[in-house]
Order: sequence, then C-alpha cells, then structure tokens
Amino acid sequence: MEISCKDFKVGRCEGQKVVDGETMPLVLQPLQPNTSDTKSLLSALKQNKDWFEQVLIKNSAVLLRGFDVKNAEDFNDIIEAFGWDEARYIGAGIRKHVHKRVWTANEGPLSESIYFHHEMVLVKGSPEKVMFFCEIPPPEGGQTPLVPSFRVTERMLEEFPEAVQEVEAKGVNYTLTALSTNDTSSIRGKGWEDAFGTPDKAEAERRAKALGMDLEWLPGGGVKTIMAPQALTKVYDGRKGRRMWFNAVVGMHGKETSSAMLADGTEIPETFVKRCEQIIEEESIQFKWEKGDVLFLDNMAVLHGRRTSLPPRKVLVAICK
Repeated sequence: MEISCKDFKVGRCEGQKVVDGETMPLVLQPLQPNTSDTKSLLSALKQNKDWFEQVLIKNSAVLLRGFDVKNAEDFNDIIEAFGWDEARYIGAGIRKHVHKRVWTANEGPLSESIYFHHEMVLVKGSPEKVMFFCEIPPPEGGQTPLVPSFRVTERMLEEFPEAVQEVEAKGVNYTLTALSTNDTSSIRGKGWEDAFGTPDKAEAERRAKALGMDLEWLPGGGVKTIMAPQALTKVYDGRKGRRMWFNAVVGMHGKETSSAMLADGTEIPETFVKRCEQIIEEESIQFKWEKGDVLFLDNMAVLHGRRTSLPPRKVLVAICK
C-alpha cells in the first residue's frame, strides 16, 4: 500500500525505525501550514478514514504531529471522527475521566515505569486501537515506547523453540491481587471496586466471570483475580499472518502482586522470562513527546509502555474496539 494522501505529508521523528519494511511510528503532518488547525485535521480524517485505518494496520503506529491539538476536547473530536466504538478500560492502572471518551493514562507516580504490554491483553475482547494525546510534554523522559509484537515472537522462537512450543501448548495462568479501594501510590493501584464498577462482591464476581476471570476473596477486603489459561501468541486477520507476542508473561511473572505460570501448575523458566524481557527492550522504539502529538496504536500488533519522567507530564488516552 502506498503511503500517500492529498491531505497529509509524511514526516520523520527522532527514534522511529523501519521494521520489516514498515516505518514505526509513521509520522503524518499538515500538508500546508494553513491546514494545521483542528478543523482542517478533522475534515481530512473524515475524508480519508478508510485510508487512515489501512495505514494504521500496515504500520502499527501512526503519529499525528504539527497539528494544533490543544486539549482533551480536541482529542475527543479526533477520536469521534472515525466513528469507532468506545471500549471500557479493565486493568490495574488508575485512570481518571477527563472528557467523554478521554481519560488520564495512569495516575501512578511518574517515578515508576510502566512495563510493555498490549492494552487489556488478559481480557476477552481486547481493544483494537489505543490513542494517546500529549497535552504537556515532560521536561525529561516520559516516552511511550513501542515494540512490534511479532518481532518478539520471531526472536523467542529462534532462541527458545522448544520452550515456546511447550508454553503455547500448556497455556499460561495469571493471577493479580488488588485492594478494595484505589492506591494512587502505585501504577497498579486500582482497587477491585473501581475495576469492576461495583462494591458488591456478588456483582463483581458476575462481571469478572463475563471477562473470563474468577475471584478469590482475601482477608482485609482484597481479592485475587485468577484468569483462565491464556495463549502465548495470537494471529490476527489482516496483519500478514504474524504471530503476536500477545501475553503478559514478563510483566506479571514473579511480581509482588501478580504471577504467571504454566496452566499445569509448573513454573515458567526464569531464563525464558529474563531473555524475553531483554528482547522486548532491544526491539523497543521511542520518540520524545511534543505538545499536541496524537499517537494511534494497533493494539493487536504493538506493545507499549511508559518510561519514568520528571513532572509535569500530561498524556491522555482513549481506547476503541
């Protein structure tokens, strides 16, 4: 597919990479200085909706840069221009509602990094698209690094072909422990009442079951969430048959509040997990946020995270089915 459109020009950003012939992130800029306003951007997106979606699937990440996107209202208008269905966030990070479809990305301290992940990777019906808007770029750090998921699978198969096959065949069980109420001192501080949208335990169990989870109540009001066995990799339509590293093994294995182990109850080898962590970092792509940036991610194809940063940093998020 040719990356050309009468309403955008292709730009560059520091840190972008070409992966298997695809530029990540693909940078789209105003065609002319007088078309950088939000009204012109919305018109261009609506007129080129199908083209934009194809470009996003092809390149996995698209960065709109140089447009006059000022606030959450502008960001929301951009998301709504596509007509995508909104997805409800289910996860351990605390988010605050800002405007319509727009939320804060994570209320946890900026001094903590957020490990690479596919959004809602353990939940039935993970969102297909994740969008970020940078309202206030951090003075240092705070990047949202990306990883092409298929590259992790390829490299793990090269180095651990038998182990990958074993984990894939057995499946992975995950657990995550949460308090009843939110703890903003942690990037994984969302309490179960907020996560499931109810203080009623019976209703929480029903909602968890619908998402493929069981709940084990703990002394003190906390809960252990137990996920049904999950695959290690997945293949999604329209993405060249690539096997995506669609799991949370590294992010949840051996942590204080979470675990990841084989579904038969045996441990995943530490060498497997550690080397995977190294590969993910080696494959990472990152750029510095600029004010007004809007980043679109194909959540089926790319992992993302957050580097530590100095304040202030204000990056908002929206997720769509």
